[in-house]
Amino acid sequence: MVFIQDFNSFVTRTNTCGELRSAHVGQEVTLYGWIQYQRQGLFLVLRDFQGLTQVVIPQDEAHSHVKQLLCNAPVESVVRVTGIVSPRPPGQENLKMPTGDIEVKAETAEILNPCKKLPFEIKDFIKKSEALRMQYRYLDLRSFQLQYNLRLRSRMVMRMREYLCNLHGFVDVETPTLFKRTPGGAKEFLVPSREAGKFYSLPQSPQQFKQLLMVGGLDRYFQVARCYRDEGSRPDRQPEFTQIDIEMSFVDQAGIQRLIEGLLEYSWPEERGCITTPFPSMTYEEALADYGTDKPDTRFGMKIMDISDFLRQSDVQFVQNALSYPRGTVKAICIPQGARYLKNKDLESLKASAKSQFNQEIMEIICRPDGSLKSMLTKFLGEKQQSELIQVLNMQVDDVALLAAGEHKRVCSALGSLRLESADILEAAGLVLRDPATFHFLWVVDFPLFLPKEENPTELESAHHPFTAPHPSDTSLLYSDPTKVRSQHYDLVLNGSEVGGGSIRIHSAEQQRFVLEKVLKEDSEVLSHLLEALEFGAPPHGGIALGLDRLISLIVDALSIRDVIAFPKSFRGRDLMGNAPDYVTPEELEPYHIQVSWPLAKKEAKQN
Repeated sequence: MVFIQDFNSFVTRTNTCGELRSAHVGQEVTLYGWIQYQRQGLFLVLRDFQGLTQVVIPQDEAHSHVKQLLCNAPVESVVRVTGIVSPRPPGQENLKMPTGDIEVKAETAEILNPCKKLPFEIKDFIKKSEALRMQYRYLDLRSFQLQYNLRLRSRMVMRMREYLCNLHGFVDVETPTLFKRTPGGAKEFLVPSREAGKFYSLPQSPQQFKQLLMVGGLDRYFQVARCYRDEGSRPDRQPEFTQIDIEMSFVDQAGIQRLIEGLLEYSWPEERGCITTPFPSMTYEEALADYGTDKPDTRFGMKIMDISDFLRQSDVQFVQNALSYPRGTVKAICIPQGARYLKNKDLESLKASAKSQFNQEIMEIICRPDGSLKSMLTKFLGEKQQSELIQVLNMQVDDVALLAAGEHKRVCSALGSLRLESADILEAAGLVLRDPATFHFLWVVDFPLFLPKEENPTELESAHHPFTAPHPSDTSLLYSDPTKVRSQHYDLVLNGSEVGGGSIRIHSAEQQRFVLEKVLKEDSEVLSHLLEALEFGAPPHGGIALGLDRLISLIVDALSIRDVIAFPKSFRGRDLMGNAPDYVTPEELEPYHIQVSWPLAKKEAKQN
């Protein structure tokens, strides 16, 4: 069923500012909007959510009051204009405006609300600091780009609801926001209660609730879920965020993947072209080996190459040292035309980055115009070996290879990071490697179930979360060597960003208790409600969550997810418009049995 949107129902305007065309010539219309600009008392441009319309200011004496009103109204004032739609004079049409063939000759007008001096101009091309934009977010929302982003987001969510609920029988269920702490994962926001010493937690996701809904027999659950994490903001992260949360009973990994591919294909904006399904898939080990990351950007090449076998017979000491260790390797990436676009300072910066972030030494190899190699490595290699190395690395004239030797994961991670940094440098020089209008989806599968803790590598933590089921082929290893267990976890990656993650869940109470108590050394009592529920005939189930903010920001090519959220938090997690978080009085804290221990400087400020 196709619906035609009626933007003029229930309101007193006759048309929006973006819909008038030559077919409306001769009609009397009433428009409401903001004054975009006014020129020399002759005309103004009126703007609303849908577009712009040129309004001709009357010059005759009979309409002098209308002229005075419109000429004196400040930019961004809200006005009502009634007038006649007329064709623009020949040669004055504006092909860049959808309404550029017509203008409205004003007959009456009313200033509904004047605008005071603006902190910045409401124009997309005007540069303004993000802090100022967020302080006056209600003004920033008037920009065409933010209007477009939020409306596209709304359309996609509505299409997702149609696909899930109307076509595939999912039930939209709201789950609680006030809950209790979940072991592992990100830090959670605490909410005090009136019971002394007891706190709620804001959930990082509805994970436990959606599993409990499967135990309850709902079969297919869906929610546009608000989630919370008490951690530092990044361009693609906020303390409060939205995810498309999904869970199904009697499903396997392939079923979830087919569902999500269909969901995205159905809801994908037409103006962004078509996406191809099914999405390609690679294992976690393949992603790490070829791209140095579990969220590879496959829009461009420069894949990591393993040259361990080629250099194994060489007399290069650092290579032999690296290969003598377990999981020792020698790998490289080749940067096309790197000698043309990478300056010496760029190469030094790349090497310094690998050293500081990964404690990994990097050696560069440059293919000169005469086809010879320039590198510290060449003094250990004969001419034949150098020629073979060029072939192994598939180097062309002016290419630059970056080589790293050491432990497999560290080498891959370092080269994966340098691959992206090199792409940034090449694109800054004018090369196009990562077209933002191209969308490369990818499934990454077969993650490890557990990883060593950074602070204590002898202990394990969940790579995803403690409810993820082990790979069916590795179930026995869970009890003998959990470090070798693969999981039934899957991530959806788009253009190098993770936009979704999910898993098949543990539905056995015995296995879930073993993972919590024996492997993760967690107190299972905090999850006693879930463990008990699993004992009452819990069906096999699995699910996924799509990060809506991140997905939309990639679709519209926004620099930050803050550009697709109506009222986002700042980089430090603050609301600059409402000045939140804010202080509360001791009297307001008293019912919650909380006293604030003020820093000394704050105490002195309050006393003064």
